[in-house]
Amino acid sequence: MTTPLSPRLDAEYIVNQLKALLAIPSPSGYCMEIMRYVGEEARKLGYEMEQTPKGVGIITIPGEDPATVIGLSAHVDTLGAMVRSVKSSGMLRFTPIGGYSMQSVEGEYCLIHTRDGRKYEGTVLTTKPSVHVYPDSRDSKREEANMEIRIDELVTSKEDTLKLGISVGDFISWDPRARVLENGYIKSRHLDDKASVAALFGLMEWLKRENRKPKHTLKLIISTYEEVGHGNAYIPSDITELLAIDMGALGDDLSGSERQVSICAKDSGGPYDYEMTTRLIDLAKREQLPHAVDIYPQYGSDATAALRGGSNIRAALLGPGVHASHSMERTHKDAVVGTAALLLAYVME
Repeated sequence: MTTPLSPRLDAEYIVNQLKALLAIPSPSGYCMEIMRYVGEEARKLGYEMEQTPKGVGIITIPGEDPATVIGLSAHVDTLGAMVRSVKSSGMLRFTPIGGYSMQSVEGEYCLIHTRDGRKYEGTVLTTKPSVHVYPDSRDSKREEANMEIRIDELVTSKEDTLKLGISVGDFISWDPRARVLENGYIKSRHLDDKASVAALFGLMEWLKRENRKPKHTLKLIISTYEEVGHGNAYIPSDITELLAIDMGALGDDLSGSERQVSICAKDSGGPYDYEMTTRLIDLAKREQLPHAVDIYPQYGSDATAALRGGSNIRAALLGPGVHASHSMERTHKDAVVGTAALLLAYVME
């Protein structure tokens, strides 16, 4: 997407990064592989990534004015599950990682990741999955106690499953089913928040290609526990303002769309910083970027976690509009590239 005043971003690079990120399983707490990928890609662009003891990645980009440090945060962790118990039938009972409705994962393919590195395919089903067998199948409540995972191996008992090396506490990741359509729509699980991470890669790629520095030093924070609420409870103490880049919610009483950049004025943690939010709105207008300003009462971000963790910062929130969040999500290339364009306008001022 090209706007009259924004720098030219490499949309193909951004979309390719998004596809690569979506292909790597990364439920909260199981982000080792994806963080290796993020670190390697950052190094290809000439930037080093350090990791905190918690596993959060921090990529520092020196600015023209090193005295001021701005944080840009997005998260690679996603929704998922963990083995809660192995049933006598060999099926798995699971416990959710992150907040989603059970009907949103019914029928979904998944991977079970054992502690010794093995992977097994499975399918999420209700305990009454067939209308030909259970007369109340359609009416069975979709809740944790009524859901299970069928493993695609020859198992008929708890002992069979245990012999595979599967045990309580193993992680479970959902098949993202990513599709990038010719008309620009991108549908997949986990666009929250890998679409924003791809936008950050677009920002870094432009800075490298154009051999430019942002006005202030940037610290890109790639968090790994956002979906469970404490992703950025800690941030480096030299950061004075934090821009959280996360998906924009869409639906009733909201004005955003999948082709727009969403700017959040308030979420469950309260209002975001007035001056930062106003500046984002003004820049979006100046750059002629399709955008919407919305309020998300049932939403929290990494900026929320940082503020609740005691960080003395200003904070704001923006990101690509994503339909059907925490379910079968969809966005558009324009929104992802537009997010990167707004970030560039912000950091180059």
